[in-house]
Amino acid sequence: MTHTSAPNPAAMPQDAMVVAREELLDLAPDDALARLHAWFAERGEPTYRAAQVFARLWLKPVATFDEMTEIPARLRAALHEHFSIRSLALSAQQLSKDGTEKFLFRLDDGQLIETVAIPEDDRLTLCISSQAGCALQCRFCATGAMGFQRNLRPSEIAGQVRQLRMLSPARMATNIVFMGMGEPMMNWSAVDVTLSLLNDARALGIGARHITISTVGVLPGIVALGERPEQFRLAISIHAPTDALRGSLMPVNVKYPLSEVIAAAATFDRRVTFEYVLLGGVNDQIEHASQLAALARECRAFVNLIPLHPGGSMGFHPSPASTSAAFARLLRARGVETAVRRSRGLDISAACGQLRTERLGRRLPVAPDDHGEVDEA
Repeated sequence: MTHTSAPNPAAMPQDAMVVAREELLDLAPDDALARLHAWFAERGEPTYRAAQVFARLWLKPVATFDEMTEIPARLRAALHEHFSIRSLALSAQQLSKDGTEKFLFRLDDGQLIETVAIPEDDRLTLCISSQAGCALQCRFCATGAMGFQRNLRPSEIAGQVRQLRMLSPARMATNIVFMGMGEPMMNWSAVDVTLSLLNDARALGIGARHITISTVGVLPGIVALGERPEQFRLAISIHAPTDALRGSLMPVNVKYPLSEVIAAAATFDRRVTFEYVLLGGVNDQIEHASQLAALARECRAFVNLIPLHPGGSMGFHPSPASTSAAFARLLRARGVETAVRRSRGLDISAACGQLRTERLGRRLPVAPDDHGEVDEA
């Protein structure tokens, strides 16, 4: 999480010395309820008020305390003085002809983050962001090209799901994938809280098996996720079947080599998915498919083959359909369960980071190590 030095009260104007309000949406469900119970008890109010307020944070979300009309006006005013409930400002919205929607949210400090809603039959999958920008600089990724700005808070990660529930009509997610902007395992403390908010029946109530965390292979995060009791899904961005090729595409491979990533996947107590973006002429040849099949069999992984989105291709080209089909056939012939993901939102800026870059331009990146931003587990 972002670390900043505390302001000097003596140097602040008198009217600026206001006690910061506590952000309820940054708290895990048990912590938020405990805080509200204590607050109401201090005022001699009945404890059921805490459950009433909490229900309006996530289950039936509202933008302000004033909208909690079941709470007396005097208590709504007092809540506003002591607490905040952060809303994300919708800056842009795009609708694809295939039904995919992309949302650009502006945060309090002017940063922009993206969320994509993907309908499929009776499901609605939200692809959510965990960081503003990304420090990993994968060569084929538009988010990596913009550089890292900062980690998101739980209120800004789970808040994307909350905000879409408050739209008219509401977008009610059935599935969540952490495949938007950023590397979730490098913002673990916030993602850890967010997983509880997403899954808890008192909050957003999405089943753990319908929540997937995607990582390039940040090993401490994989271990931390495996230690949670819920059946959250793990996806690992492989994108190349050898260290030499993967290192040329993904600089993080130096810190977390492919062998160590595969070993972590093999010990994870749930089935793992390999994400593999097919780059024309780069990682889509028959020998690459054979090597990938061997890795997948080693840890019983499911392989998701992903067509490169041309909008954020960073100079790379999608593999031809015939090449992708041959790649998938070889994996299946080697006993590896494989799916070829269908490209969505091709007529809008649906490549991750593309819409943000269009609106903000390329801001100078922040060095995460210098600013205490990397928070693995």
